[in-house]
Amino acid sequence: MTDTAALVEQVQARLAGHERRFAALFEEYFRTLPARIGAPEFSRFTPDCLGLLRDLSLRGGKRLRMVLLHEAARLVTDEPVPGLDEAALSVELFQTHALVHDDIIDDSPLRRGGPSTYYAYRERFPGQPRAALGLALLAGDLALALSLTVLLESDAPPEVRRAMVEVQTRASLDTSVGQIIDMERDFTALPGEEVLHQVADFKTARYSVLAPMRLGLLAAGGKPELHDESLRRYARLAGISGQMRDDYLDLFGEAEVMGKPTGTDLADGRRNYLVRAVLTAADDSGRAVVEAALGDAAARTPETVAAVRDIARRCGAEAELRADMRHYAERAAAEAAGWRSRWRPEAVAFFEHLPLWNVQRAL
Repeated sequence: MTDTAALVEQVQARLAGHERRFAALFEEYFRTLPARIGAPEFSRFTPDCLGLLRDLSLRGGKRLRMVLLHEAARLVTDEPVPGLDEAALSVELFQTHALVHDDIIDDSPLRRGGPSTYYAYRERFPGQPRAALGLALLAGDLALALSLTVLLESDAPPEVRRAMVEVQTRASLDTSVGQIIDMERDFTALPGEEVLHQVADFKTARYSVLAPMRLGLLAAGGKPELHDESLRRYARLAGISGQMRDDYLDLFGEAEVMGKPTGTDLADGRRNYLVRAVLTAADDSGRAVVEAALGDAAARTPETVAAVRDIARRCGAEAELRADMRHYAERAAAEAAGWRSRWRPEAVAFFEHLPLWNVQRAL
């Protein structure tokens, strides 16, 4: 077995084990949630909203955030940790919140192979766009409130519960700023690389990597504040690599695998890592094709997507992004390698492998 194959197999095994256990936990959480919400008996919209959140949440993918949380706890101990299940529910509910709002901002009809919450409401309320938009926004807000409430109701010690709520509240603030600067980026003809890094850090890395790791360490008594600088570096590097992967797959991925169509970033006018690389490296005619496609939903045809793919390959932008993706993953892995004297080496190895595995599954 090659080193790469062994790496993929190791990470896949850890992911599968966590996912099987969490699927049952999440299912049970949503089964008992309506009775605990305490909505008025007359309300039909509240259980319908919870049903849509449940549907989106249970259509989850690799559950990497939940896995990061569990593996962060394993850095400290391999024993059961009070409050870890609730922290796992919290990070996945927060992800549901982020996806609902993302799909409103992007006007996305599909998410995880099914209808987005926004479009599900549009189907329920044809001819009433304000109601559909309002209910979708409230669904996302409700998921955020649930992500905090589940921490307050956990069996972790009071001081740990408070610290975990602070982590998720900060993640919410950072993600909101990330969404704002993500939209602001697209008003710049050619955003600088550091701008893209900041967007990836605020919008993705801080809630998808840093917050789950902080929560896992907190639950296990690991005192993340003592190692915050290193955790931040790891999260930022892994987040940049992961965002490059997402940008790459939006053009070069397979719609059936991703659960959404390719070329959406082009149609939405998103000047992401790959678009920046193409606009920087292509000749005048290639740049003209890309600029014409940016922000033009009508231009998102298989022919246009194929043309931009061809330009990206010919000018070297595809190869450049793949190399950059691996570069940042390797830097994240090197950061994690420095934890071996601090935490359990067998758990540290997972964080070394994860960024490289994430790149490998994109190429």
